[in-house]
Amino acid sequence: MKITDVRLRAVKGESELKLKAYADVTFDECFVIHGLKIIDGQKGMFVAMPSRKMPDGEYKDIVHPITPELRKEITETVIAKFNEMKPEELIEE
Repeated sequence: MKITDVRLRAVKGESELKLKAYADVTFDECFVIHGLKIIDGQKGMFVAMPSRKMPDGEYKDIVHPITPELRKEITETVIAKFNEMKPEELIEE
């Protein structure tokens, strides 16, 4: 499964927030995952999978890679795309 497209949407006021952007990732030009989050954490940038708040208040990923290799590929591809884009190229959320 190969990543064939990454689309980013910036978060307003992103300079002071940990959440920098939302990403939609397309695989093999036929399957898309919406709502990944690019977050600037204590150990650097990372990609969080889409999640849903459960009745007990806990958040649970609704989509996630099974293998560490795919998670690494998604993270590296999305963050590289974010880093190469100019601020004016990002669509404001």
